[in-house]
Amino acid sequence: MQTQKLSTLEKIGFGAGDMALNVVISSMMLLITFFYTDIYGLKTADLALLFVLVKLIGAITDLAMGQITDRFNSRFGRYRPYLLWLAIPFGVSVFFVFTTPEWQYSAKLIWAYSTYIIMTVMTSGVGIPYISLPSALTNDPQIRLSANGYRMFLAKVGAFMVTIVVPMLAQRWGNGNPAAGYQAAMGVMAVMGIALFMFCYFNTSERVVQVVEKQSLFTQLKALLRNDQWLILCGVCVTGTIGYVVRGSVAIYYAKYYLGGDTATVSAFLTTGVAAAILSMVASTWITKFYCKVKLFRYTQIAVAAISVLIYVTIKPGDVMLGFALYFLLSFVVDLHAPVFWSAIAETIDYGQVKTSKRVSGFAFGGISVCQKIGMAVAGALVGILLTYFKYQPNHEQTSFALTGIALMFSVIPGAFHFIMGALMFKYRIDDAYYAEVKQEMRTKQYIAA
Repeated sequence: MQTQKLSTLEKIGFGAGDMALNVVISSMMLLITFFYTDIYGLKTADLALLFVLVKLIGAITDLAMGQITDRFNSRFGRYRPYLLWLAIPFGVSVFFVFTTPEWQYSAKLIWAYSTYIIMTVMTSGVGIPYISLPSALTNDPQIRLSANGYRMFLAKVGAFMVTIVVPMLAQRWGNGNPAAGYQAAMGVMAVMGIALFMFCYFNTSERVVQVVEKQSLFTQLKALLRNDQWLILCGVCVTGTIGYVVRGSVAIYYAKYYLGGDTATVSAFLTTGVAAAILSMVASTWITKFYCKVKLFRYTQIAVAAISVLIYVTIKPGDVMLGFALYFLLSFVVDLHAPVFWSAIAETIDYGQVKTSKRVSGFAFGGISVCQKIGMAVAGALVGILLTYFKYQPNHEQTSFALTGIALMFSVIPGAFHFIMGALMFKYRIDDAYYAEVKQEMRTKQYIAA
């Protein structure tokens, strides 16, 4: 098996796919809760059930899509064709989620459920093939890590576009109607997502052909449950996603109500976090060249917990400058692990094949995506419940009790989940040296056909 290099253009093409996905991911983490409560008009009590039900459906479609990719192959590849076929349906579904019909509340609730579910299904359709793609691009862990560095960098650029362009365009194009403004702004993001998926399709190649035998769901599940390293990543994914989504969901509330910011300040606050994350992607790629990627993962997430407590203790209502500074620091540290995580999934699949003699690829990637959905469901429900508990009132001056709740949801509560995430990584042992042994055994057993 020869090492397979990727050109800079191909790495950019690969990263463009995650930039497209982040039109949804960043919107769901940073905008959707605020959009539904303050613009669309949903009650906070209705958010919890909405988020849980939609993410459970998404988990099922993720698993189904994993099975489909395992059973499908073509001369264009196993994963890439879906990025072309489903790009337009994906973009259209994003546009409809941010469309606010002038209906009665019950009808609007049904519209919210329907459009969110359709978008979730479309996201599974492109998302599972996309996150599976690195295993087919190259078999070299360092090149894969580098490609994921490009991917995470461009993903954060996509998030940057959402945080700065959407609020700005929504205000400019809304003409006093924020619902119409958000619809138009997200229409632009949807078109951008379609174009980026097509760019990804036309600028990547699937070189590595893994031997995937047909297996029953029970056989695949049994093999995955014996893959202890994959199970650790599942736990990491759930806890990390809860932390990310809880903090991301209340970031707008924190900037608007706790720091007392106007529209420009809110947009700048969100953009500060994304800008820090972009720099973090660059730094992570550089740091992992000389420092153990697994240790980086562990200690950064524990540091996030400490910074989260610092944010809660030191930042007082209206303390804008300190709020910006510590949010930048937290956002930089929290994302240093991201390229490592997405590279690690493919490595645990190889590890599992060596350990169990069964290669479970689509189900493994689908399972990780399911863990994301579980984390997002728990986080969405938690945000809805906590906003209700702390008596949050949309577009009103908040009580001190509500402000305390918003501060806790932005800092200590997600920080606790990141601490658990870092602690779990002390059980993870597939560093580069260990993975080299795994690859050698795969060659010996002729598991790889390049």
